[in-house]
Amino acid sequence: MSQLTRRKALGVLAAPAAMAATTPVAMAQIPAPAFTLLLVNDIYKMGDDRGKGGFARAAGIARAERAKGVPMLFCHAGDCYSPSLMSGFDQGAHIVEMQNKMGIDVFVPGNHEFDFGKENYLKLTAAQTYPTFAANLRDVAGNALPGHKDSQIFELGPVKVGVIGTTYDPTPQLSNPGDLKFSSTMEALRREARALKTQGADILVAVVHAARGTDNEIVRSRLVDIVLTGHDHDLAIAYDGKVVMVESNEEGNYVTAIDIAVTITGEGAARRVAWTPTFRVNDSRAATPDPDVAAIVKGYETELSKELDIDVAKLAAPLDSRTGVIRTQETAIGNLVADAIRTSTGAQLAITNAGGIRANKQYAAGQTLTRRDVLSELPFGNATVMVEITGKDVKDAIENGLRDAPQGAGRFPVVSGLSFEADLKQPQGSRVTTVTVDGKPIDPAGKYTVASNNFMLEGGDGYAALGRGKTLIGLTDGKLMANEVMVYLRRLGTVDARVEGRAVLK
Repeated sequence: MSQLTRRKALGVLAAPAAMAATTPVAMAQIPAPAFTLLLVNDIYKMGDDRGKGGFARAAGIARAERAKGVPMLFCHAGDCYSPSLMSGFDQGAHIVEMQNKMGIDVFVPGNHEFDFGKENYLKLTAAQTYPTFAANLRDVAGNALPGHKDSQIFELGPVKVGVIGTTYDPTPQLSNPGDLKFSSTMEALRREARALKTQGADILVAVVHAARGTDNEIVRSRLVDIVLTGHDHDLAIAYDGKVVMVESNEEGNYVTAIDIAVTITGEGAARRVAWTPTFRVNDSRAATPDPDVAAIVKGYETELSKELDIDVAKLAAPLDSRTGVIRTQETAIGNLVADAIRTSTGAQLAITNAGGIRANKQYAAGQTLTRRDVLSELPFGNATVMVEITGKDVKDAIENGLRDAPQGAGRFPVVSGLSFEADLKQPQGSRVTTVTVDGKPIDPAGKYTVASNNFMLEGGDGYAALGRGKTLIGLTDGKLMANEVMVYLRRLGTVDARVEGRAVLK
């Protein structure tokens, strides 16, 4: 674009602002909605955090939306039964108790719903008063699970809204669903979209737990009209004129409403439904907490305080477990956790996954860490393990951990007893340039004892390399990872963990 053309373009863009002072502007009227879709996703913590988020505020938003009298579907795009402080005690039962009070119409399971195994998942879904949708989830024999639906048509005012639910395809690599079978989200959507159209659905809605790449694929496919998604923890609203895609951040911080206005023409085979969306983001800070859910939260928080508000150690330097930090680079808190499991097992090295460190918060120097802090950071109930593998396996494990870098990922490697350098401009699998142990290059054929957690030993987050050698401490022999970190912290008394150059990324 030439400079002259750029100036002309800028002039056109600026003109409305210049005219606003002298010319009245007619405000377009937003059409009344025929129905509203309300979305929450990825909500784990019971209570709010400084007046934001939490189940009571999310429930309060849902209650206020229903009070408007517009037909509504309240949809939950998954990830809630784990990880949280309380889930370490009751494996997610408290979440069901709260969500049974929230008036959820559509729930799809995320990968974290399976963290405590198949039987626990089935027990929780059986206790729900709200339906679970998962068109790509089957038992080992290929049958739908008890109480689960693939899709359903909801009559919202004059509109037949077909809803399809799907869970996260890679769940077996990320969680513990046992022998449950996860098929392709796209294939399930194609199958159910055809069926719903045959049944007379006017508008199709997919409620999915899916990574953003899959969300975008669904939008491009035009299989459905609206995609309500979870997993990426983003506040995202997109509309290309044909398909809507929405995600509502995390922790109930924001609950997005999509008002759908419709125009209906014709009848029978000639019936046509045209629709337009209007988006409203409900900020939980302005919400009135639902009293029933707030009472449940208060009861559980009182129980937890008795067990968890006990001092463990004092910080000499700050710690940062924010998701965007710990999943992309070396951190002091990651080093602390890795050092703790290496010390507790007596291993030469340690490799754990950044995704297992979860509180997403910052701690100031001088702050006292409590049991609550440790369990908030390590809520999964993972056990420490130790394996003997080759130096090549160690390098392969780190390569796996860097597969998604520089994009943040739960598989990002958190290490102790070693340091590594990597060139992220190189192809996946060929990024690690050096691995050093005790100041010397790692011996590819040498044997090293490596501490980790049972999830990774079983291949979680793609860490197959850890299972190639000899298991010295397995799941039945390992100790609760969070407890081992607490023991390590108490022994230190004062914690001075820092970034040391263990992970150098170029």
